[in-house]
Amino acid sequence: MAALDVIPVVALVALLVTAYSHPRGRVEAGVGLAAAAVTLATGILSWSDVEDTLRHLGPVVVFLVTILVVADVCGRAGLFTAAAARVRDLGHGRPVPIFTGVFLLAAAVTAVLSLDATVVLLTPVVVAAAVATGTSYRPGVHACLRMANSASLLLPVSNLTNLLAMPHLDLTFGGFALVMAPVLAVVLVVEYVALRLLFRRELAAEPELAGPTERPDLPLVPLVVVLAMLAGFALVSPFGIEPWVVSLAAAVVLVAWGRSRGLVGVGEAVHAAHPAFALFVLCLGIVVAALAAGFLGDWVTDLVPDGTGFVSLLGIALLATLLANLLTNLSATLLVVPLLAPLGDTAVLAALLGLNIGSGLSYTGSLANLLWRRGMVRLQHPPSMREFHRVSLIVTPISLISAVAVLSLVT
Repeated sequence: MAALDVIPVVALVALLVTAYSHPRGRVEAGVGLAAAAVTLATGILSWSDVEDTLRHLGPVVVFLVTILVVADVCGRAGLFTAAAARVRDLGHGRPVPIFTGVFLLAAAVTAVLSLDATVVLLTPVVVAAAVATGTSYRPGVHACLRMANSASLLLPVSNLTNLLAMPHLDLTFGGFALVMAPVLAVVLVVEYVALRLLFRRELAAEPELAGPTERPDLPLVPLVVVLAMLAGFALVSPFGIEPWVVSLAAAVVLVAWGRSRGLVGVGEAVHAAHPAFALFVLCLGIVVAALAAGFLGDWVTDLVPDGTGFVSLLGIALLATLLANLLTNLSATLLVVPLLAPLGDTAVLAALLGLNIGSGLSYTGSLANLLWRRGMVRLQHPPSMREFHRVSLIVTPISLISAVAVLSLVT
């Protein structure tokens, strides 16, 4: 490894430490800019390389900030609270039906509004609903965490990893969903059964006595806008229109509606968009591009299988899992997906299995895991490290292998 190659490595470590500690936006943006600056100073990347990286990441980052605004307004309007209340009522206070409803709701929120909405906005609602019904919150919050990663397989917009991979895939929005739907179906069955078994004691316990609970109305406008946004993603994809165009329109409509109802102001909408994190992602892309052009890219290239049979696809998924848990899945996507593109769509999709499902193996696999843990601490229900790994180390390998097997059959 040349001396210059050390600088992007140090820059990446600084970025990962910052991501894990989640400081204030100014600190996050400052570290990102500093890391990108020292990386560019090495000369590993030409300005043409930088332009290509930013052009590739730009639409993804715009989608990120707009979907965060959409999710925030939906949360302020009470969409998640109302949905959780209906799950609670349909379960009639019984732990198993409530858990099933939470599991499916978390999968749906992840697929439509991205995994961040599940861990940041839905999880606190699930905790509150469990307390209100006198049932254990632990099965539900672990369902939210598992679905935040695994249920993000279905749509290109469910996870930034999918969006980053889309330019390397010869698939439309609908084509991606058609291929991944049977994969996700099997993953949902595996993860549901596994969580039912792992939390069987909590789900078999009698609910404690709880007071009367309210059932808020579903906010009609946010619900209609979200459904229209989902339909819009599918409708515009064949015409080459990026998802950010649709999510931006949805964000504008919801912010305008929220302002008219006194739910959100312009400043609050800007804060919800997390512009510092958007800048951080762009800087991360530059650092990872430099690593990919150097020794790390060569190392990963040597490890990439040269086929698309089941064994090769499993090897790709495991490699992506390893990289996700070492670098976070966002960094790993930027590194490994371009290297796999020459092998075709199936190889890239196999990598997404590792980058999404496999990222649930450890807290370092994805930022969603860390956000979930931080949120649980703020709710005064800090998760047990032992319990997290008991779930992740058992469920993730079974789910990943099952997903690869189905992918190898449908492609």
